[in-house]
Amino acid sequence: MSLPTLRGAFTALVTPFTADGTLDEAAFRRLVRWQVLAGIDGLVPCGTTGEAPTLSPDERERLIAATVEVVAERPSRGRVRVIAGTGIGSIAFGVAGLALAFRTVGRLERGARIEAAPALDAPTAEEAVQAAPSSGM
Repeated sequence: MSLPTLRGAFTALVTPFTADGTLDEAAFRRLVRWQVLAGIDGLVPCGTTGEAPTLSPDERERLIAATVEVVAERPSRGRVRVIAGTGIGSIAFGVAGLALAFRTVGRLERGARIEAAPALDAPTAEEAVQAAPSSGM
């Protein structure tokens, strides 16, 4: 399994919300477009900017998928990496996040994922490797 080479500047994307607290996907897509047009090397949706633990699984999937879709709109898609933030909360949620990463970021040639093990339920290194699908991402 070869790991992707990560070089350059990566933005940990903030998640915009509307005044009533719902996910503002239109604003998020504008943010992603602006980052790509500005020349960023990579984007990290649902990373560790603070709000990721409060997102529902559906919201996380929508944000990661939106990032992949917007990056794919531009000719620069071969340059911009998307690193899906997939692990927060519990081991079960983290494993579900791995499946999410393969459904969304796995479509990109230059995709990757970032894992943040839960603070009180951290797996051993061996358990983490065994839980991860072996697709080369």
